[in-house]
Amino acid sequence: MADRAAPHLGPRAGRQALTTTVEAYLLLASARVRSDWQYRTSFAVFLFASLVINVFDFVGIAVLFTKTETLGDWSLDQVAFLYGAAGLCFGIGDLLVGSVENLSTKIKDGSFDVLLTRPVNALVNLTASEFTLRRLGKIGQAAAIFAIALAVNDIDWTPGRGVAVIVMLGAGSVIASATWVITASIAFWLINTREIGNAFTYGGGLAISYPVHVFEQWLRVLLTFIFPLVFVSYLPALYILGIDSPLALPDFLRWSSPVVAGAMVLVATRVWRRGLRRYRSTGS
Repeated sequence: MADRAAPHLGPRAGRQALTTTVEAYLLLASARVRSDWQYRTSFAVFLFASLVINVFDFVGIAVLFTKTETLGDWSLDQVAFLYGAAGLCFGIGDLLVGSVENLSTKIKDGSFDVLLTRPVNALVNLTASEFTLRRLGKIGQAAAIFAIALAVNDIDWTPGRGVAVIVMLGAGSVIASATWVITASIAFWLINTREIGNAFTYGGGLAISYPVHVFEQWLRVLLTFIFPLVFVSYLPALYILGIDSPLALPDFLRWSSPVVAGAMVLVATRVWRRGLRRYRSTGS
């Protein structure tokens, strides 16, 4: 079956394999988009509904600030920056690989076996063949909040902060995507894991929409050292917004998101491959 083994590749072969994988993903995703586009009214309704639902998420935060001027010494404008950045990163991750959360269902009903018989990486097949453009509703809402937050916050713009915004969104999206793959891969061992995964993906994205230092210590430890989601938006935001960390964390961590993103990709790759090697077909 395809993707059972992962032979060592040299640099040139590795680049070629990566190019092939990306091309396969784009081909499958575009086919899914063309299929969805045949039902344009349904697409528009779902996109609008997603946008409206996500707008109410931020309304809840805004209502909270009618009772208090700050949250952990952060103003509404600063929390909006966190919310927009976290929403963008997790929205992009959900768009690109969020369909991997269906792994548990496919293992239970036996349809995952079909993916393994195709000459395409199983993870690419699983995520791209169920690519859902309607998830742009979440990204659009988060992008609007983030753009407004950039305008209303008194940011001392420098070239470094400009680059930091770009790096934050890029590295944060990678961390979010890797989190989806890691949590979904648990299904190779436990099967019924979708709710567990959602706690770290959708739940994690919601958690880091708030200043992490307002949470209990156990949750701060979880979001920093177990699933390092603080590197998605919270730590970069400390630098971009010019805020001193109330957690007394080393300053270099504010620029560590790319390193953490690389580490998360390695972990996600290893967990997925190990789970795939462990998997036994429903027909075996």
